[in-house]
Amino acid sequence: MFTEEIHSSSKKIMTESEIYQLDNGMRVVYKHDSSIVAHLGVMMKAGSKYERENEYGLAHFLEHSFFKGTTHRKTFHVLSRLDSVGGELNAYTTKEEICVYGSFTDNHFVRAVELLSDILFNSVFPIKEIEKEKAVIIDEINSYLDSPSEKIFDDFEMYLYPNHPLGHNILGSVESVESFTKDDLHNYLERFLFPDNMVISFVGNLKLDFVLKQLNHFFGAFKKKSSLPKIGLPNDSKPFHIELAESNYQSHIMLGGKAPSYFDPDRTAFALITNVLGGPALNSRLVLGIREKYGYTYNIESSYNAFEETGYWNVYAGTDPKYQKKTIQLIEKEIALFMNEVFSDTQLKKVKEQIKGQLALSMDNNVNVMLNLAKNLLVYNQLDTLSDTYQKIDSISGKDIQRVSQIYFPKEKQSDLIFTVED
Repeated sequence: MFTEEIHSSSKKIMTESEIYQLDNGMRVVYKHDSSIVAHLGVMMKAGSKYERENEYGLAHFLEHSFFKGTTHRKTFHVLSRLDSVGGELNAYTTKEEICVYGSFTDNHFVRAVELLSDILFNSVFPIKEIEKEKAVIIDEINSYLDSPSEKIFDDFEMYLYPNHPLGHNILGSVESVESFTKDDLHNYLERFLFPDNMVISFVGNLKLDFVLKQLNHFFGAFKKKSSLPKIGLPNDSKPFHIELAESNYQSHIMLGGKAPSYFDPDRTAFALITNVLGGPALNSRLVLGIREKYGYTYNIESSYNAFEETGYWNVYAGTDPKYQKKTIQLIEKEIALFMNEVFSDTQLKKVKEQIKGQLALSMDNNVNVMLNLAKNLLVYNQLDTLSDTYQKIDSISGKDIQRVSQIYFPKEKQSDLIFTVED
């Protein structure tokens, strides 16, 4: 990762992507692309981990409510502004961020910039629309509660981070959503809407000077100083082993534990490990060693989730109850191999080439590129080029993989959550 000073809009940083500041200090990342389709997003640190005790689910509710009308537009006009010209308007909430973004043909860039600024700065959250959206989100909560293969992921976080904001479900509860008011939305947004806490990301075929001029016009005059609340480290909780009757047909299995944070130097090595273990490729060890060899499971995967304060890994599998015990044993066997064996040079070359290829493919989707640039700038205040990332991957040795695995994979550090079939 390279560190570089953020320049004013009159100066250019000669990298794959360029970082600028608007007149109010808001950071902008610009990446030129020859496609006729452009992508613009605004991201801020305002996710669910920043919610207070009486606000669980409010960040996600705010994201939904951005589209419900502004001082200039009713709901229909917000939703139609980009869609009517073939574009798309979207948003999402994570544990750490809220992002509002749009995709459009580049001749509609000004329309998109004005719309995003209107949503962020002028939303009025009409009471009638808020009440309708409560019903939508409560239906979303009930849908998730009815899907054990999704619920197990959120419940695992809840048990892994007890009494910490990272353990709270992003959706909140039926009771918390029903309690939200118009003032709650305004107050939450007020805490996080300030230039130093926001980044704008653009990918498209428009000249830099034009992009910055429009962004300055619609965003640069907004001046406010504030700071984020401090979120402490999660408690050093003990591993848990929980089995609940919450399924109808399959057993749902999740194993996992703590992992490196965003800023941990072992983050890249651990990402490589989990990719080999059960990443998206069909030749992952879990797929080949369990699904293909024994046919015990259709869905089996591993993932690694990093946050600013901490991180965690997990392995998920859905299987017939009669294969539950054997599936767990096979998962633990695959995990143990990382601790007990050192990758050969040939193995290491193959797994590095695989993850590099996956990264390159992800960069072929400009929506992903725009969002990833925004996330990197928001978190690190700097950017990696693809070649920088490749260099970090290449620097990982077989002994690094074994060392990092021995830190995070020991059985005494593992937790497990199992949803069994109800009687």
